Amino acid sequence: MYLETPKKKVNKSSKEVFDFLNDVKNFETLMPQNISKFEVINENRFLFALTGMPEIVLQKKHQTPYSQLTFGAASDKLPFTLTADITEINDTESEVALSFEGEFNAMMAMMIKSPINNFIGTLSDNLAKL
Repeated sequence: MYLETPKKKVNKSSKEVFDFLNDVKNFETLMPQNISKFEVINENRFLFALTGMPEIVLQKKHQTPYSQLTFGAASDKLPFTLTADITEINDTESEVALSFEGEFNAMMAMMIKSPINNFIGTLSDNLAKL
């Protein structure tokens, strides 16, 4: 399953956006209103839970300075990645698109598609407000 948000303009340089997302504690400010738990485990991992959903641990998987950051599930039970693609417009603006990719059976994909779409959409919207 692959989901992607539209590109959102952020009034920060690509380096500023990259540095913000690279600091996992900043994800707490991007989370939806229905977050029930957020905890930084270490500089590369954080745990979060949304109301009515299981806890998820995300960890940094790959990064290309100032253009891409990929986080992945720490558990192999639900293998997925969340990628931020950052494109610089000029020194004070950039665009960010978030994408989610995971391997799920058809039933699971059907159940989680809408909540995941809403989740990454909220992250993207909140990122644009920085």
